[in-house]
Amino acid sequence: MSDFGFLGFTIASLLYLILSLLLATSWRGRLQGGLMLAASIVSAFWAGLFAADSYFMVIPASAIWPIEALKNITWCAFLIGLLSQIAHGRKVSIRGYRIIALLILLASVVIVIPDNYAPSILLLDMRYLGQVISAIAGMMLVEQFYRNTPTQQRWGIKYLCFGLGGMFMFDFYLFSDALLFKRINFDLWYARGGIYAITVPLLAVSAARNPNWSFDLFVSRRVVFHTTTLLIAGVYMLLMAFAGYYIRIYGGAWGTVLQITFFFAALLALLAILFSGQVRARAKVFLNKHFFSYRYDYREEWLRLIRLLSGQDTNTPLFERVIWALGEIVDSGGGLLWLCSARRGCILAANRNQSLPSIEGDHGLASLIKFLDDRQWVVIVPEVEQHPERYEALELPGWLTSMEGVWLIVPLIHDEHVIGFTILTQPRVKTNLNWENLDLLKTAGRQAAGYLALYETSQALADAKQFEGFNRLSAFVVHDLKNLIAQLSLVVKNAEKHKMNPAFIDDAMMTIDNSVKKMSRLMAHLRSAVPVVRKTRVELIEITKSAVATKSLQLPVPSLEVKGEEIWVYADADRMEAIIGHIIQNAQDATPQDGTIQVKLSALKNQAVLKVKDSGSGMDAQFVRDRLFRPFDSTKGLTGMGIGAYEVREFVHDIGGQVSVMSVPGKGTEFKIVIPFADN
Repeated sequence: MSDFGFLGFTIASLLYLILSLLLATSWRGRLQGGLMLAASIVSAFWAGLFAADSYFMVIPASAIWPIEALKNITWCAFLIGLLSQIAHGRKVSIRGYRIIALLILLASVVIVIPDNYAPSILLLDMRYLGQVISAIAGMMLVEQFYRNTPTQQRWGIKYLCFGLGGMFMFDFYLFSDALLFKRINFDLWYARGGIYAITVPLLAVSAARNPNWSFDLFVSRRVVFHTTTLLIAGVYMLLMAFAGYYIRIYGGAWGTVLQITFFFAALLALLAILFSGQVRARAKVFLNKHFFSYRYDYREEWLRLIRLLSGQDTNTPLFERVIWALGEIVDSGGGLLWLCSARRGCILAANRNQSLPSIEGDHGLASLIKFLDDRQWVVIVPEVEQHPERYEALELPGWLTSMEGVWLIVPLIHDEHVIGFTILTQPRVKTNLNWENLDLLKTAGRQAAGYLALYETSQALADAKQFEGFNRLSAFVVHDLKNLIAQLSLVVKNAEKHKMNPAFIDDAMMTIDNSVKKMSRLMAHLRSAVPVVRKTRVELIEITKSAVATKSLQLPVPSLEVKGEEIWVYADADRMEAIIGHIIQNAQDATPQDGTIQVKLSALKNQAVLKVKDSGSGMDAQFVRDRLFRPFDSTKGLTGMGIGAYEVREFVHDIGGQVSVMSVPGKGTEFKIVIPFADN
């Protein structure tokens, strides 16, 4: 038992020593901080002295009882200092606390009476009585401190009250038992070290929660989490060891086999628990709720956010990293990212661990974008239906509210305007949201919006550089055209004089043929240049039929399905036909000759919806997101300029429409264009 006492007192001494070092390095000279520092130092010395006595049995009583009295005095002085501060703030009398302080001093004098001043039996009774009185006085101070602390501030001092109250209560029990039976119960005596060691973390937490005590203590959440995990794992394995011991003892002939099997099962169960995301999330919620004044360690959160958004630890594309970074704040595992602009509207940019929604026609996000732009709130989706008065006239589209697990909508604010939003799914563990969650999400959303704006700007700059190169290429093309024109002009000039000369005719035809070939090659490269769009009121059904008929000469032949009699939109008729033809041509290039291409045109809620669906090779999500609409990025080698899809998207955006692509590798692609109706 003395070995356990030695271990307990040693741990207590080390913990009090660590607490003393932390307090000493952060003390700002205030009285309360100095009193707690003094009490912690004395407790560290007290526990170290008792550890030595438990192991070596050489510490005299003349050294033990004075340190006991000094420990009681320092902790009670700390409590009286806190009570005096409260009394001073409320301008009330502290006479009662002075009486308690006098009582503690008298009890301490009794404890340290020299051995030659009284008979040994009577002296021990007096020392035990002094300890009992000191313990009672300490419990009175703890009770008064808790009672006089305002209710809203008790969360900051409750662990201090638990720790010191537990210390005084145990001392009261120990020395009451000693006073009653005229001797110390050594089981209780040796357990004292472990009990005092348990109280140190409680004191540290309270110190961290009360900066007005002059303690600038920082207890890392990561350290607390991992330390708690190791502690629980250690206790678990200790319990399993006891269980395994009894299995071996009472298992008979099968005892050893059952013990090994039991240990293996217990180890697997421990690993499953440690690697369970739900268990870890619940543990974080519990620790943040009960041990820290703020739910988040903002330094850690901000560093994690920057690491994710900058791609320091992952090669995941930026759009998915934004969903990931915001979701980590509230333990959400997935979501969607929408990007919005006045020119192109809102587009679904990325998804993470969440299936893409099925949206027919308009996405219906106008009300949400207006609300986010005006209020800049984080929208709690379940609350919109339960408490619509909190969100005024906000109307969420049906496809959003019908999504499984949809939870939060986080606005992405840049320059005080919404450039997009992130939809987050329900977390692994139910989380009660408060101002801290929502404020951190809004702030992180602004940071993510900055990264997205920078990304868009860099992409626009890259595109501009590509167009600069294209313009430079055009200058060379013009130069070649001038040379061709000069050659043809020379032919025309000499034709009148040599038109009857067969040799001249042969040379002229050869020159014209060469010029035609060169011009054809040049025009093949320039045919995708974007012209000026002339918007007029055109009938889309006839334009679509003409485009399909033009592309019906190539296999696979596209089929056309039209719902409606007339669909009028604002566009340039020639460009509109060229755009539709380009989409069909891309589908034919990606589809084998025995495949299918379906062109469907319909009217839905004052909008024209054109779909071109093929059964071709398809594209993966990363290609659609990063490369499909990027100019000068072609998969057709030297035969393509790589601006066809870019031209389609820009043209449709210019006439107020939207473009979306759904594609699965090996299963085909659906290209959808939504264009608003022209006014009657």
